[in-house]
Amino acid sequence: MKLNPYLNFDGKAEEAFNFYKSVFGGEFSALQRFKDIPRSEQPMPKDEGNLILHVALPLGDGSTLMGSDIPKGMGMRLSKGNNVHLSLHPTTKKEAERLYTELSKGGKVGMEFQKMFWGAWYGAFTDKFGIQWMVNFEEARK
Repeated sequence: MKLNPYLNFDGKAEEAFNFYKSVFGGEFSALQRFKDIPRSEQPMPKDEGNLILHVALPLGDGSTLMGSDIPKGMGMRLSKGNNVHLSLHPTTKKEAERLYTELSKGGKVGMEFQKMFWGAWYGAFTDKFGIQWMVNFEEARK
């Protein structure tokens, strides 16, 4: 299993990650913007569409620094405590479900563990100690 830091920003994710890239080197392995999310009911405000949905910078040792912006137009707010998450990447769906269920007991669920549009199973929560977690299981792509 991998454990990666996940950083949230108030519209500065792209600037921050370009800075981190200049320090650590390498290339982004992922860069997605909010305007690329499939929309159903809630449209993305045009002035927030270019904000970063997800960015990943491999650090060379198997770990990855990841991050995103928190768009106000989607009802999200950046505050002390939600700017850093621990992102777990288990090797099986069963282990991902177990970690999600066990770690979220007594805490507050932000997103139920479910199949996501990027092809992974994902869930997010704050544990009973106030630590924010994300569990992401990538299924093998054919």
